[in-house]
Amino acid sequence: MVEETTAVLFDRIKSALPPAASISSIMYEGSEIVIYTKNKEFFADGTDDIKKIVQNLKKRIILRPDPSICMDMEKAIETIKGYVPAESGVKDIYFEPHFGKVVIEAEKPGLVIGKGGETLREIKRKTFWAPQVNRAPAIPSDIVRTLRAIEHEESEFRKDFLNKVGARIHSGWKETDWIRITGLGACREVGRSCWLVQTPESRVLLDCGIKPGNNELPYFTAPEFDVRRLDAVIIAHAHMDHCGSAPLLYKMGYDGPLYCTLPTRDQMALLCMDYIEVLQKEGSNALYSTKEIKEMLKRTITLPWGEVSDITPDIRLTLLNSGHILGSSLVHLHIGEGLYNILYTSDLKFDRTALYEPASTDFQRAETVIIESTYGASEDIQPRRTEAEANLVEACKKTVGRGGVALIPSFAVERSQDLIVILERSGLTCHIYLDGMVWDATGITTAYPEFMSKELQRQILQKGSNPFLSPLLKRIGSHKERMQVLESKEPCVVIATSGMLLGGPSVTWFQNIAENEKNSIIFVGYQSESSLGRKVQKGIKEIPIESNGKKMSLTVNCEVQTIHGLSGHSDIKQLINYLRRLKHTPEKIVINHGEASKCLDFAKTAHRVMKCETIAPRALEALRLK
Repeated sequence: MVEETTAVLFDRIKSALPPAASISSIMYEGSEIVIYTKNKEFFADGTDDIKKIVQNLKKRIILRPDPSICMDMEKAIETIKGYVPAESGVKDIYFEPHFGKVVIEAEKPGLVIGKGGETLREIKRKTFWAPQVNRAPAIPSDIVRTLRAIEHEESEFRKDFLNKVGARIHSGWKETDWIRITGLGACREVGRSCWLVQTPESRVLLDCGIKPGNNELPYFTAPEFDVRRLDAVIIAHAHMDHCGSAPLLYKMGYDGPLYCTLPTRDQMALLCMDYIEVLQKEGSNALYSTKEIKEMLKRTITLPWGEVSDITPDIRLTLLNSGHILGSSLVHLHIGEGLYNILYTSDLKFDRTALYEPASTDFQRAETVIIESTYGASEDIQPRRTEAEANLVEACKKTVGRGGVALIPSFAVERSQDLIVILERSGLTCHIYLDGMVWDATGITTAYPEFMSKELQRQILQKGSNPFLSPLLKRIGSHKERMQVLESKEPCVVIATSGMLLGGPSVTWFQNIAENEKNSIIFVGYQSESSLGRKVQKGIKEIPIESNGKKMSLTVNCEVQTIHGLSGHSDIKQLINYLRRLKHTPEKIVINHGEASKCLDFAKTAHRVMKCETIAPRALEALRLK
């Protein structure tokens, strides 16, 4: 397929519009085409004309005002306030003149939008600004505020950048006659997830993580990998083993787009910033600096679930719910004109949890499925979710009942919020302390309830009952506050990072509670082989630690429990059930993201059940798909 040139395409659009439309410019904005008009009436009422062009050209087109027709900003703010109900909780109104856009941040966006979008239409008609509504986090979040500020401050850069991305996407291609993928990480291992997808036209990276514990990188030295030839990077979700190396790409010379959902962008920034801070405290050098994180964020293009977007001349991307963490996505790539489809699951949960709906199967085809196998061995059968939640609640109540502290080392993103909802519903009456990144991650979560389960959305948006605002929740913001709780001998539950006791406040809590048999440490997630968490989980009673520069031995007298079944990963039954529920049987199933034995075991099981080719490749193995 050879696509018409940009000049011809834009001329066709102009000729299809009425002369009175007074078009000042037509530009790309990623995969979309944006028309800027100097005609106030056309901006307010030209929707039907745009719809006709969209139907004819089969391209996504947006109409925006030329900045010259927009109302004075101060007057526009007063006008907007006159239309928006006071109970909507507007927190901020700011402008992005380069896009002709006004951004309204509110606690209740639905009230700003109005029934059927009528309030936004009135704002558009009266101010001649294109309105956008953002939800203000129910828990104030520094990271959300910072990222929205970057987007605002860098709007001129982003306008130019998105136009260049769009020009590349619409540059056309002749033929896609082969497709290959190369595993640069997470092949027969957990960590540094990274897949390179290649066609004659395109180079796309799926995830770009580090390996927890030792921070090993993907195999960027592979002969196939050339950072300057990359067209796009897609981050499926914000765990460091999937996103931790992404800023490094911009240090290495990449200057292209990164695609993900909005929650993934925010959480990714939080985790990468924390990664730098932790290494600095340890006296080690990070892979990158805050400069590279900002460069990445300036070039991040966020997409909602279910929206099909061109990302290269021959690849279309759709992100779908993976059920794993907030905003986590299955990555569906449609290559060529109906030629081939790849589904990259990254991490998935095919079960309903306290926070999320099960992973989506809402796509027609996937000739190749790249699927995780964290719990892919034949014996990896988790308890039912209801049983796991009951076991967690019982363990916490039992500890608190005997006057102890129940420490739950947890991943800041998703697992902690899952625990909050479970414990908030449990009838527990003691304080639940949130330490480390847990509070900030929870703040991000409150900004995006639309990415949660339907039940939780109803509870928060319709019933006004937000579990993340429970009075039981208390933030630990300093070492002093941490020690005050410990010295008070208050029975309580503590959710602290990191989840594997690899550093952070969870280690401090553990060192202070371990020797008292009234206390307990409750593991709720995967513990890597090299982690302190795995040692404690195995029942080792004498743990070597360093305190105040001295090496000593810590005696573990506290109760050690592991709650199975709360994982954000699918067990073997759920993985197989997911493959069975696909609308068409894949031609090829590629197994990754699991210990070597689990990858090989799952490959055998999937082959027997699905009766198609299954592969558990080693790192650096390239597979031709077409």
